[in-house]
This record gives sequence, C-alpha cells and structure tokens, in this order.
Amino acid sequence: MDKIPMTRAGHTALNEELKELKSVQRPAVIKAIAEAREHGDLSENAEYHAAREKQSFIEGRVKELEGILGLADVIDPSKLSGSIKFGATVRLVDEDTDEEKTYQIVGEPEADIQNGKLNIKSPLARALIGKEDGDSVEVKTPGGEKAYEILSINYV
Repeated sequence: MDKIPMTRAGHTALNEELKELKSVQRPAVIKAIAEAREHGDLSENAEYHAAREKQSFIEGRVKELEGILGLADVIDPSKLSGSIKFGATVRLVDEDTDEEKTYQIVGEPEADIQNGKLNIKSPLARALIGKEDGDSVEVKTPGGEKAYEILSINYV
C-alpha cells in the first residue's frame, strides 16, 4: 500500500483522536450497553440500539485511524524550502476578486479547507506544486476556472 503523507501536527491530532476513542468513548459505550441490557427486552430497547450503533461507529473509526496511522509518512515542513511542495504554507491572491487566502498543503486525512488545510490531491494543490513566489496558476475547479497569484511560500 502507498504511504500517506502527513504533517507532524496532523499525525498528532489523529493519534489524540484514536486515544480518545479507545480510552474514553469505547469504555463509555460499553458501559451504556451494559446498562441498557439491564433494562430487559432488547428488541424494544432504544437505548441499547443507540449504544450499539455508536459502538459500531467508534470501532469503525478506530480501525480507520489505525490504518491511516500505520501508513503515515510524517513529513516535517520546517526542513523544506524552495518551490511549493507538501507542507508548504502558501499565501495566494485571487486574480479576479483580489481576495487573499492562505493554505497549508497537507495529506488527505488532515485536510480541512475551512481551517486553511488544503488536500494535496485537490486541484488547487496539484496546480501549486512546483511553483515559486510571484507565479500565477490557473485551476479548473468544480466552480469553474480560477486564477491565483502566489504571494508567499513558507515552511513552518
């Protein structure tokens, strides 16, 4: 299987989520299931069914996180420089609206566009890779063509 690129911060956040699921949420749902069982008939026990559903979600997420973390390739952006590559924090200006945006290019599991974490596989990130300060990029997005100018590249 392919390695999953990830920043140190993203790896830490996923590890924390995994610890929370295993040490807090999993025991809590097991306790809730045991309490619901004590109420008798399980076929009509909504608390039991809700707890089992939550347990299923938790177990699925634990497996997913363990898989991601097992394939993680942690990259330290502070050791990088030069043109845009994984881990770069890029400040852009939309050439149509003059709106400035700042994104860090991160791995798929840690991507969160609302918080400026841009998935390496996104059209914008793919267009930015290899570019330098002052370059312009045109990107085909689901919302149409966009043009950006790169204002700065930073590796923190």
